[in-house]
Amino acid sequence: MATHDHASGALAGDPEGWRFDNSYARLPEMFFSRLSPVPVRSPRMVLFNRALAEFLGLNGEILSGKDGAAVFSGNRLPVGAEPIAQAYAGHQFGYFTMLGDGRAILLGEQITPRGERFDIQFKGSGQTPYSRRGDGRAALGPMLREYIVSEAMHALGVPTTRSLAVTATGESVFRETELTGAILARVASSHIRVGTFEYLTAQGAPEHVRTLADYTLSRHYPELEPSDNPSLALLRAVMERQAALVAKWMLVGFVHGVMNTDNMALSGETIDYGPCAFMDAYDPATVFSSIDQQGRYAYGNQPRIAQWNLARFAETLAPLLDANREKAVDLANEVLESFPDAYRDHWLKGMRAKLGLVTIENEDADLIQDLLTFLHQHGLDYTNTLRDLADEHPERLPLFQDEAFTGWLARWRARLDRQPESSGAIQSVRERMRANNPAVIPRNHRVEEALEAAVLHGDMSVTHRLLDVLVQPYVDPVDPDYRLPPPALAEPYKTFCGT
Repeated sequence: MATHDHASGALAGDPEGWRFDNSYARLPEMFFSRLSPVPVRSPRMVLFNRALAEFLGLNGEILSGKDGAAVFSGNRLPVGAEPIAQAYAGHQFGYFTMLGDGRAILLGEQITPRGERFDIQFKGSGQTPYSRRGDGRAALGPMLREYIVSEAMHALGVPTTRSLAVTATGESVFRETELTGAILARVASSHIRVGTFEYLTAQGAPEHVRTLADYTLSRHYPELEPSDNPSLALLRAVMERQAALVAKWMLVGFVHGVMNTDNMALSGETIDYGPCAFMDAYDPATVFSSIDQQGRYAYGNQPRIAQWNLARFAETLAPLLDANREKAVDLANEVLESFPDAYRDHWLKGMRAKLGLVTIENEDADLIQDLLTFLHQHGLDYTNTLRDLADEHPERLPLFQDEAFTGWLARWRARLDRQPESSGAIQSVRERMRANNPAVIPRNHRVEEALEAAVLHGDMSVTHRLLDVLVQPYVDPVDPDYRLPPPALAEPYKTFCGT
């Protein structure tokens, strides 16, 4: 979408680097409510992402200090901002409800030096018309968690919203106990969700569904606008991006934890890092969220849930797909039924890369599944085992002394030997595997360690050291302890949504 002249001209020479062009705020008023963040008592910058700021065209030197704390707390709006709270709905654990930005404000859309468009959103910025009796605030711990994990996901190569700053508010928030208040500045390609379409459909506003579909195409899929059936092309493109995204989650052992339809972004980015966590020992039934009692959003269920969410998206688009209801349903089902194959193709491609394979053989799926079954049966660490396979002499590792594993190992090596000579060379295989199997992930106990130091003791050094390691996940850390799985716990690790 082109940058409007008034945006770039009005902000020419802005010392902080803001260059807003707020296209979403020009959509019909039903889509949002106009309001500013609620000011806070004494803002203080806790964490600032200077590299991301500079990518966005912002002045990191100015914004990393008191001026930035004033902006990212909502106490001072930068020139060109048009703050809004977005309206949306969602299926939460399968049940439909009307929602909206209950504690978030979209500040505006920053145009980068390369002409790209990114939402700048505050999370924890006070009550909105969608707060549903909530206080609209956020606590420091969950905001630091989202910063750490989202930046780790970016470094791992997973499409994601990103974190620009965490600002302490100087005020308390009350959940089960009194907590330190904070605001996260989040960056996204957009915050358009499946739930945004559900909201407009529930309002009985088909003309606005078409407006949003056209806007989404223009913003994220402009190459599809000339299609004979643009809405069908949109559904297919979103399906493909979600298949690729969830495959990447599965490849790195990520458990989102709350895959409600309001947390499925049509840009194909990971959004909302509430009860998320990374799997240690391989187990498809892995659940961390304290509120997911039935395991709906377990690690192994994520592809199926993504397809379910896409079906809800298709329902909102049905009137645009074809005037004939039956024909529209047939067109939608054709796309939805292609999801499992699209997901499997992305996942198999990624798993082949993790095992050093560049060619395709029909038996690859069995080879991969047999490895995962072994990991599950023996309670082995997913990340470390796959990284260890790339070791120069993996047979020296304890895992490879297991007789039950030697048969699989022989099959894998025979499979490598069938590759072309250059691709099958051991050095090439090792390099390929090391580039696709992270040495470090945001281990849950390491994240908790950082949060405890920051929240309870005001010590950010643990977080900074962790981030220094996580931004280079495919490099062996100087301190090998960052690779260690957690010590045995008396009770399973649990995460909480933070609201």
